[in-house]
Amino acid sequence: MVALTLLAGFGAGVLSALLGIGGAVVTTPAVRALGATPIDAVGSTVPAILPGAIAGTIRYAREGLVDWRAALGLGLSGAVFAVLGALATTLVDARLLMVATAGLMLWSGVTVVRSAPGRREATAANGPLAGVEASETEDAFADGPADEVPSRPPHHHPGLLGLLGAASGFVAGLLGVGGGIVMVPVLTGPLRAPMRTAVASSLVAVAIFSIPALVAHAALGNMDWAFAIPLMLGVVPGARVGSRITVGSSDRTVRLMFGALVLILAIVYGASELRSLLG
Repeated sequence: MVALTLLAGFGAGVLSALLGIGGAVVTTPAVRALGATPIDAVGSTVPAILPGAIAGTIRYAREGLVDWRAALGLGLSGAVFAVLGALATTLVDARLLMVATAGLMLWSGVTVVRSAPGRREATAANGPLAGVEASETEDAFADGPADEVPSRPPHHHPGLLGLLGAASGFVAGLLGVGGGIVMVPVLTGPLRAPMRTAVASSLVAVAIFSIPALVAHAALGNMDWAFAIPLMLGVVPGARVGSRITVGSSDRTVRLMFGALVLILAIVYGASELRSLLG
């Protein structure tokens, strides 16, 4: 069981840094399959979120991909609400939380895939290539990560950041996920961030409000350390691999990878939990 949990942690680390989602969308169903109770599956995944998020953030910060204004605004506003979400787990059937997690994953995957630009769309509209003809834009972006030209980070209204961060934090605490499953669609949607910047900035916020969520779940006794510790050991090397893949990929590729993987997980996980709930 330990070896399988370590492997799940490694896979979660890869997806955490690759997609900015915290990794619990992998570890929660994994530890459920390995025998954890629903409530332990929610809490035991939380300790692995922080080291994975930090490992990925270090690489993205070096590449200049983090929008620190958005990341810190979302993270700090979500921290308090992550605690409230964790406390709310005592009021809801844990099996329903598992189904809700699958539904959230489905929404997130669909949202990001639908917003993926075509190859001819000028994703450089906010940068120095704005106004370039479509054919020139396609050529400029054909080789991958050049599709995101560095530009000055947009100004985000503090009230909007606070509201979006609060919602993400509450969901993170309630469902035991990193919160990135909410924040990536938020960053690429209302905040109009490029996908790789959304992934990088999401990880910073995930790291911030995973701390109070961790304290709250530990105090509530929602953790089985036989699962939590191997997950923590596996997630860091996985995060290094995932961040390397994202840095070398295009915005469109990362969007499609995010959507495809999250949708697959949502369908498989949701079907399993619904069968358990109805059976």
